[in-house]
Amino acid sequence: MARILLHTLVFAPDGVSTSQLLSELAQDLRTAGHEIVVLTTQPHYNRDLDAEGRQPLERHWFGLYYTSQYHGMRVIHTRMRRKGERVSGRFSDYLWFHTLSLLLGLLLIGRQDIVLAPSPPLTIGVLGWMLARLKGAQFVYNVQEIYPALMVQMGMITEDTRLYQVLKWLERFVYRRANIIVPISDMFKAHIVAEEIAPEKVVTIPNFVDTDFIRPEAKDNPLARELKLVDKFVVLYAGNIGMTQSFDMIVEVMRRLASHPHIHFLIVGDGARRAYVEEVIRELGATNVTMLPYQRRQVVPNIYATGDLHLVPLMAGTARTTIPSKIYTIMASGRPALVSVDHDSELVALVETASCGLWTPPDAADALEMAVLQAYANQEQFQAYGMNGRRYIEEHYSRSAVSARYHALMRQLTES
Repeated sequence: MARILLHTLVFAPDGVSTSQLLSELAQDLRTAGHEIVVLTTQPHYNRDLDAEGRQPLERHWFGLYYTSQYHGMRVIHTRMRRKGERVSGRFSDYLWFHTLSLLLGLLLIGRQDIVLAPSPPLTIGVLGWMLARLKGAQFVYNVQEIYPALMVQMGMITEDTRLYQVLKWLERFVYRRANIIVPISDMFKAHIVAEEIAPEKVVTIPNFVDTDFIRPEAKDNPLARELKLVDKFVVLYAGNIGMTQSFDMIVEVMRRLASHPHIHFLIVGDGARRAYVEEVIRELGATNVTMLPYQRRQVVPNIYATGDLHLVPLMAGTARTTIPSKIYTIMASGRPALVSVDHDSELVALVETASCGLWTPPDAADALEMAVLQAYANQEQFQAYGMNGRRYIEEHYSRSAVSARYHALMRQLTES
């Protein structure tokens, strides 16, 4: 079996979906017999203080780094400010993380067989490659989002800028130096191969959901009762309230449906645009919406069970370079999805193949409003969509099935 260094920006007890995914994958690889050490940050983003298997962090070097144990795995945490403190200092935080990662990896971690580094950020691929060279290991680069293409689609940069050219060079640099690239979709694989990367070193392995933890549950649950939503038709968004999600569209539809007595919106999460969304809702005086921060992991099944219709809204263009892992959780919960994204995306292909919901164009409030009303008027049909999704996820995207594919890849690399 392999000695594996997982080098990641987030890990338990951070509560974001990528952290949960990587933490569960690390557990499964350890259970399969691999020796895992994790190099990550101090918990700073939606911390789940009750993360299962977590032990208190032990402080070292005057707080420059911390260590902990997670399900028997050694975890090294570089210092990182909490999310709310780092909006203006994100660049310096990433620089600090990269510098300390290299130093701590050199001093505290022995030889490894494999370094597994998931993006974003794109620069973690450079550090993953460097650590692999230092540790005599093979480098596996896991592509969760396509950069810098996603930045272009979000309008953050344009292709005629110097910054884009630098990031594009960096993207190719990481792809060419990775021994194996693991994108989460075939569309991502096509993008990577188009960068003149040998197809045989690009292995698609999707993200997963723990189908034992997330299951179809009753709408009448403790959270729904607490929020007085048991008798409402709940349109739910759960996840990152960030720059790629079309919250202006959601708020507009919320405003249009404010007079409908039985439709209620529930938004659960945090992110760069949360304060903006809260302010817009206050200005509207909307009473048909409830906003909650990220909840502890134990509450997540109740959150998804409370929703009758789950939103996955992405700005035009972004669905080609990112796949929100919430779609797998929605499907596992047996609830229908309403995806407002580009039609030529893997996300829409998944929803249509599984017959687990509806598609509407991105940033289109009229279409989203009609779809919500359609779901409300045809609840029995949409409940069937939800169960279609559950069956499909059990077969293709369960935690056990996907972790087994990673295990097979690690064995293959070690034996070769």
